[in-house]
Amino acid sequence: MNRTGGLRVLLVDDEQPARDELGWLLERDERVGSVRVAASAAEALRVLQEGDVDAVFSDIRMPGLTGLELAQVLRRFRNPPRVVFVTAYDEHAVEAFELEVADYLLKPVRESRLAEAVRRVLEAGAPAEEEPDDAIAVELGGVTKFVRRSEVRYVEAQGDYTRLHTPSGSPLIRVPLATLEEEWRSAGFVRIHRSHLVALAHVSEVRSDGGRVTVVVDGEELTVSRRHTRELRDLLVRGSRPGAGGRS
Repeated sequence: MNRTGGLRVLLVDDEQPARDELGWLLERDERVGSVRVAASAAEALRVLQEGDVDAVFSDIRMPGLTGLELAQVLRRFRNPPRVVFVTAYDEHAVEAFELEVADYLLKPVRESRLAEAVRRVLEAGAPAEEEPDDAIAVELGGVTKFVRRSEVRYVEAQGDYTRLHTPSGSPLIRVPLATLEEEWRSAGFVRIHRSHLVALAHVSEVRSDGGRVTVVVDGEELTVSRRHTRELRDLLVRGSRPGAGGRS
């Protein structure tokens, strides 16, 4: 199958049934122009030497080079293809976040979910619309000053107030955390705890230790509640940073 002008995809999986099924689903998507296949990461690199691709849909657990290692190699390309991981396991989500992949699909893959991944790949290659940088009025010693939302690293609830943590200070404003969560969601802020809202663009690390998950924001380590852990990982993996056959 080859549609002129469509997305050029390379599918990498060491199990042929998985390659056949995912390849068939990709070819059904009108936005996909061509689908090439590889049975290993090493073979994928050879295919990439023969011509450019726009996106690599790769399994993670494979003999030899893993999908994670393949993604690390692809990041060194001058024009790296977008990467989508397709796996039966969800424990690699943090590593996928660090590699800034376009999406993370769990097997068995539903056609509607695959269509969403293709959309994200296409959006990852398109210029992002700039979110307006709102100014927040802050009262300091009887003087009203303005803090740009882009300066805020994370927000902390303190009773009826919230504290905005920025590189230059931590002023209080009388706005509930729930209100900021709703108004700032489109700007990349996400709730990680009943007391904290973080800017995904400033999350430098995600740490996991014995089931306890924390994030590092501007040098501060903040706890992620169990309730918000899955949502946070999903958002990070799916590019919300400025930015679901057989088991394999």
